[in-house]
Amino acid sequence: MAERDQPTVALVGAGVMGEAVLGSLVAAVGAERVTVTDGREEHGRAVAQRHGVRWAAGNAEAAAGSDVVVLAVKPKDVPGVCADLGQTLSPDALVVSVAAGITTADLARRLPAGTRVVRVMPNTPATIGRGIAALSAGGAAQQRDLDLVAGLLAGTGETVQVPEAQQDVVTAVSGSGPAYVFYLLEAMRDAGVAGGLEPELALRLARHTVAGAAELALASDQDPTVLRERVTSPGGTTLAAITELDERGVRDAVGHAVRKAWERAAELGRTDPS
Repeated sequence: MAERDQPTVALVGAGVMGEAVLGSLVAAVGAERVTVTDGREEHGRAVAQRHGVRWAAGNAEAAAGSDVVVLAVKPKDVPGVCADLGQTLSPDALVVSVAAGITTADLARRLPAGTRVVRVMPNTPATIGRGIAALSAGGAAQQRDLDLVAGLLAGTGETVQVPEAQQDVVTAVSGSGPAYVFYLLEAMRDAGVAGGLEPELALRLARHTVAGAAELALASDQDPTVLRERVTSPGGTTLAAITELDERGVRDAVGHAVRKAWERAAELGRTDPS
């Protein structure tokens, strides 16, 4: 990578997650150092204009001269994108992938020999800067590469580093996790409506309760079990509810759901996207 204050970065893919990443890239290195491209030209140009970054008409053009190339594309598009990148990718460029299920080995074999690769599993709260992303290094990548990627993604929320073998579990817990919370919100809202609340009020109560509980958990150094027990008075309403959840096997159901997502992530990772 060229010696300079900040790297130049190309983003391939300007969808919902891609644009969240783009905002973080701009904050990290400055708009003048960022290039974006997308297969949907009109959409991609609009995203580039919105963030004040350079637009490139194709993947090869975007990668040319870039120190870091971020792939925010669908898994099925990875082979074609990698073929394009191979035409112009700098020998010392770092490739960062947020494509679900694509391993660093998959990427490395599609890119020029020796290309350094980092795999990232983000989640959708990244779109409001409240996400968490797990980073894994490919065979040629080094700790400095992980540190660089963590800095580039700082605007999307928190980052953690995990061995790549744990990425499927991460996908099941945090990648799919927001959907579990939204599922709970739906259930809480529907229960409130069934009890006679107006839908807007029921949803407002549920949203603020979930958001507040999450903020409290983040602010506290106590285990969630302790936090739950503090709300659960003997003989009270919360205990009645928790007892019902236990009797209906909700904890086990959540565990099984996460396991299913984990198994599906592993299955997708074994499927060659070419």
